[in-house]
Amino acid sequence: MDLRLKRLFGNTMIFTAGKFISKLMVFFMMPLYTACLSEAQYSTADLITQLANLLIPLACLGISEGIFRNAAAKEGDKEAFFSSGVAILCISMLCFLLLSPLILLFEYFAPYLWLIVLFVIGSNVHSVCAQYVCAIGKTKTFAAQGILNTALNIAFNLLFLLGFGMKVEGYVLSVVCADFVTTLVLIAYCRLWRAFSVKKISKPLMWDMLRFSLPLIPTTVFWWITGVSDRYLVARMRSDTENGLYAAAYKIPTLLTYMVSVFNEAWRLSAVRESDNEGECAAFFSKVFRYYVAIVFVGGAFLVAFAKVCSIILFADSYYEAWLYVPILVVATVFTSFDSFLATAYFTKKKTMVSFYTSMLGAVLNIVLNLIWIPAWGAVGASLATFVSYFAVFVLRAATMHYFIRFNLQIPRITLNTVLLGGMVVIMMTEPPFWMLWIGIYTAIVVGVNAPALFSMLKMLPEMLKGRLGR
Repeated sequence: MDLRLKRLFGNTMIFTAGKFISKLMVFFMMPLYTACLSEAQYSTADLITQLANLLIPLACLGISEGIFRNAAAKEGDKEAFFSSGVAILCISMLCFLLLSPLILLFEYFAPYLWLIVLFVIGSNVHSVCAQYVCAIGKTKTFAAQGILNTALNIAFNLLFLLGFGMKVEGYVLSVVCADFVTTLVLIAYCRLWRAFSVKKISKPLMWDMLRFSLPLIPTTVFWWITGVSDRYLVARMRSDTENGLYAAAYKIPTLLTYMVSVFNEAWRLSAVRESDNEGECAAFFSKVFRYYVAIVFVGGAFLVAFAKVCSIILFADSYYEAWLYVPILVVATVFTSFDSFLATAYFTKKKTMVSFYTSMLGAVLNIVLNLIWIPAWGAVGASLATFVSYFAVFVLRAATMHYFIRFNLQIPRITLNTVLLGGMVVIMMTEPPFWMLWIGIYTAIVVGVNAPALFSMLKMLPEMLKGRLGR
């Protein structure tokens, strides 16, 4: 058994116990959100949080990623990385506070300036502490703080939405309070003040970390444009009500995003630590990507097949029409997942500028397609634009990947799965005669195509579990 796979599987198990279960708990809060907030209110709350998510990397100069990449490597003074990173965070957050009144120029967000500022500060401080804890190998603590953060988020949601009836403010403030409390617990439990030393703050190290982190800022912005700008355009070019439905529809593909993001946390840690030998690194990437493709496509097929069922379970009656946008968004999420995997290669090789260029292409394409398709087709056009943009980024990254890590990209299997998934989307949205039977057949074929990889992975599972539980 490959020791690297055991280590990756072990970390994935730990992160699953923390992050995925946590995200799943929040996912099942959707009935509360759709019951307490109207479509227009949910749209507003979603746009506020998405704007804050755009500002987060800008306000911290992407330094949480720099801290993780350097502290996770085998070489170097981890405390020096943390101390220098915290110094950058303090300077950048001060600049953000001074510039934050510019948000008042946007009338839509002016009443929520204080919420946006608190959201950005809380998220960045929490991220820096959590990423450092993960990078130094305290994966169980990292997972536990994720569960704590989610439990607090739910508790504050119940308090603010049900107890105080705070609507939009309550939805956003619950995230802010959860981040601040979790950060305090993390600092106290891990004694992070001991990892920080003014004497270890190094200007050369700060510049080196910034050279790695700064290209990730526009990359994140472009990624935000590709994934989120359509919501602003739908709200402006159509209505807040339609955007509320569209924002709700995003929550179902998010199940796949949660699953993939859990794996990516563990994968990124393994990829950085196993990147020394080029040949072994490529073989490791090939083996892991084979399993990754199988899981993502099978998960995507089931989400498309059960789009209506999930909508009935999760949404209030007035939100039911949101299911119409789910199938296309699921396929878009599948390719987002592949984009994220390939981005790990750039991250590992410290070639973050390539992520910048490819994500820029996706963002530009997304804006153009949104402006063309949203006026004609509404949120359906927005979901199509999202898919095409993510697919284009995947094609570009796949075409250039051999310059960085030469591994098997599974192109024939990805092509076949994409055709099958596309057929499922058409069937779901047109509902021809016996459509449920056809959906079942297509789902079975997708499972069959990916069965060899899935069975291969399942055969290794007992040994992986034995190795993990034997520690």
